[in-house]
Amino acid sequence: MAGKAIEITPSNFDDVVLKADVPVLVDFWAEWCMPCKAIGPTVEQIADEYDGRAVVGKMNIDTAREIALKYDIRAIPTLFVFKNGEVVDKVVGAVAKSNLTKALDAAL
Repeated sequence: MAGKAIEITPSNFDDVVLKADVPVLVDFWAEWCMPCKAIGPTVEQIADEYDGRAVVGKMNIDTAREIALKYDIRAIPTLFVFKNGEVVDKVVGAVAKSNLTKALDAAL
């Protein structure tokens, strides 16, 4: 089955992101953010390509304000790569797919 970016919420954040045994790419986004919508299909492609090797998820900052504050999200889209529960890389803005795959590859 093809991978799909999963919805990350405050209630599943610890299990999906912090306790994952593979690297996790988290796309912090919002409905009203045009650059977030622009990068959305790229995030879905990465979810498909990295299926089984990494977790790819999207977290709506409007419904997860406390987590956005904890990680000091000041602009969106912001994409974090987590490994072993720690942030190992951060990409801000609607960037090229290669920027994201490079950050994820470095954590694999």
